[in-house]
Amino acid sequence: MKSALVDFLISAGIKPTSIASYNHLGKNDGKNLSSHDQFRSKDISKSNVVDDMVAANTVLYREGEKPDHTVVIKYMPAMGDNKRALDEYFAEIFMAGHQTISLSNVCEDSLLAAPLIIDLVIVAEVMTRIQWKVHAASADAGSDGNKDTGYRGFHSVLSILSYMLKVLLTPPGTPFINALAKQRAAMTNIFRACVGLDSEADMRLEHKFF
Repeated sequence: MKSALVDFLISAGIKPTSIASYNHLGKNDGKNLSSHDQFRSKDISKSNVVDDMVAANTVLYREGEKPDHTVVIKYMPAMGDNKRALDEYFAEIFMAGHQTISLSNVCEDSLLAAPLIIDLVIVAEVMTRIQWKVHAASADAGSDGNKDTGYRGFHSVLSILSYMLKVLLTPPGTPFINALAKQRAAMTNIFRACVGLDSEADMRLEHKFF
């Protein structure tokens, strides 16, 4: 929810300046998060989603600038698998105006998480069966001057899985892409290439020229 909404707001030119999240839930998830160390890991992962998208927009945010962001999670055993989440997004809009978006979400955490785990397993397994190679005409010359045209697999750090995860991992030296729409587009276009379809650029130029 946070990934989608922050991506939308920033892309629309609306500048979130503070985000406050309050959650209470039961069962093992709530119990584990009552531990300071476990909560700290969750807090960092939730904040990083926002920070990376903010850092990518140098028009709305100056270097080093980011929204105030606080996350509160409380263990309430009686809630069981039901989670209550209250979120408030405070943002700057045109002519120094302000906008506040308040969300209330009641959900069953395990039933939302289980399909993601299934998708992660399926996509990770499929990626182990995909190999690719650079076409000889476009291959870069190696240090010995030879063209590298051998088959390769995907890096063991599968950044394609980022669409289904809060904490994004990428191979060393590669960029972070935390915008949800871009993560989904990357996955879609990789699988389109696997079945011989062109990538989707959403330009639709054939419908825009007259």
